Amino acid sequence: MSNEKFKIFLTFDDLMDRGLSRDELWSDLPRVHRIFSDMMYDAGIELGVELTGVLLVQVYLLQAQGMLVVVTRTEPVDFEDEEDYMEMKVTLDERNEMMFCFDNFEDVIQAGIHLNQLNVIGGSVYFYHEHYYMLFRDEDIWHLDADQVIALLSEFASASTATSHRLIEYGKTIMDSHACEMIVEYFS
Repeated sequence: MSNEKFKIFLTFDDLMDRGLSRDELWSDLPRVHRIFSDMMYDAGIELGVELTGVLLVQVYLLQAQGMLVVVTRTEPVDFEDEEDYMEMKVTLDERNEMMFCFDNFEDVIQAGIHLNQLNVIGGSVYFYHEHYYMLFRDEDIWHLDADQVIALLSEFASASTATSHRLIEYGKTIMDSHACEMIVEYFS
């Protein structure tokens, strides 16, 4: 068996362009399956490979960023005779966190001060590959509308597809858990 893996990132606008809303991902499974089949066909053309066999499609919904689609192609030896055979197994996972990428620490400070003015004390800050990342879990911003937080952070940063697991494992923790409170305490 050989495994090939690739990632696709889609914004929620990309999803809407394909005629599917975020809420329909959970409710209209036959339609979701058709749309992902079309996407796999398009991805195969773009990658220059024919996607056949069993495709494991893991969809991670990221609150601010859109969705990260991880496709693993497994080709059991038995299926070599059936070139057009494709089976998809789609799993959906919604992440209860927001991740933003900053070019410099001054922007992290400004974002933290503005968020603290909205009674946000939480959040974590990491440094990874020459960028700063600010991570918020649902409990950090539960009292605010997610779109309000996204709009504010978009003034200083861009949404990131990096996962918290990657940052925790490979990045350097600058502030753990009470970032907005610490930023105000030390930098304002």
